[in-house]
Amino acid sequence: MLQLRDAAEGGPDGGPEGSPVGPGSPVGPGRPGPPAPPPRQSLRPLSLRTATRDGRLREYFVFRPGTIEQAVSEIRLAALPTEDGDVQSVWLLTEIDHWNNEKERLVLITDGSLLICKYNFISLQCQHVTRIVLSAVDTISVGGFEFPPKSLNKREGTGIRIQWDKQSRASFINRWNPWSTNIPYVTFTEHPMADANEKIASLCLLENFKTQLIQAVKKAHKECPLPGRANGVLVLERPLLIETYLGLMSFINNEAKLGYSMTRGKIGF
Repeated sequence: MLQLRDAAEGGPDGGPEGSPVGPGSPVGPGRPGPPAPPPRQSLRPLSLRTATRDGRLREYFVFRPGTIEQAVSEIRLAALPTEDGDVQSVWLLTEIDHWNNEKERLVLITDGSLLICKYNFISLQCQHVTRIVLSAVDTISVGGFEFPPKSLNKREGTGIRIQWDKQSRASFINRWNPWSTNIPYVTFTEHPMADANEKIASLCLLENFKTQLIQAVKKAHKECPLPGRANGVLVLERPLLIETYLGLMSFINNEAKLGYSMTRGKIGF
């Protein structure tokens, strides 16, 4: 943005036009004329203060010192040695539900399970853990997001969808229930601050998560196959369909980032 300072108007020859003559002004032959006007002022840039990446990073409680370490230590206690085994890696991702709502999640890949944790980074409490048995995962899809042609609330970017129990689609009732948890898949994309710095990128990069997840699922299918099922996982590159049309609820949720633990003015939630 540019700011224009007032400039003195000049005549055709560049001198002052209609210069005022006051009482006592020395005018006449041999006497000096009125003082010369100040030089024209040039355009100068108007400095604007913009929010830096580091400033935005501090708005998320998860990135405050020691927060994520405490959360991981607490979630490790929820892992069952007999079912889950050892924790292989920890990830900070964004879950996208079947109504296109974003939700901040801690995800743990263990020897036998995928643990998806809803964690309150403000009160430092684990509120819910979803356990997915890796040997039950049958399809992993990677690709961009796809919406119905007349959908009013779409999103850009890519994601990863993990399906289990040989079900590719939820029932009609569950699809149209925004609070339903009986969905046979889970969809992730990168956290909004995934590229803030190198330390955070190691927790948030979707490509690295995909690589480790595929390796863990293949290993689980080989070592702990489910009886009566064909072993192996299908890895596909295809669009990830989200069947929302009006999307007013998800629009408000995502624009206000209500699915993240953040500072909001003088309060945080």
